[in-house]
Amino acid sequence: MKIEKAIFACGCFWGAQYQFEHAKGVVRSTVGYIGGHKEHPAYEEVKAHTTGHAEATLVEFDAEQTSFTELCKLFFEIHDPAQTDGQGPDIGPQYRSEIFYLNEKQKQEAEAVIALLREKGYVVNTKLTPATTFWEGEEYHQHYYDKTGGEPYCHIRTKKF
Repeated sequence: MKIEKAIFACGCFWGAQYQFEHAKGVVRSTVGYIGGHKEHPAYEEVKAHTTGHAEATLVEFDAEQTSFTELCKLFFEIHDPAQTDGQGPDIGPQYRSEIFYLNEKQKQEAEAVIALLREKGYVVNTKLTPATTFWEGEEYHQHYYDKTGGEPYCHIRTKKF
């Protein structure tokens, strides 16, 4: 196995984690916070818009089974990258659409996927940002739908590729 990492923000991290966790080649995922100015942010602070963080999913994947590009495609299929103020019913800057790339190769691959979407006529307002510290979220947020037996209400996959 060749384990690589990717960090995606696309609305409520419960549903995003559920979708990524069930994708081919994903070996682990963790929800948390990234892109803000406070160290060790807590959910209530992020929710109150006082830290600048996004809810995000850190995805660890086997690069021999899937690729960053394939995960980017999934990312764009499980949320609306045109929406700028949140995702679906979840409104606020913590629900923004953003890819936090870990290296230049990831940035280039994300740009290529965005270009494909735009060629197909999709509006993409997703930000591409160099990754900063990813702060792991509270335990009760991890694998939320696996714990509750529910399914995501805001991350329904829509084929775009």
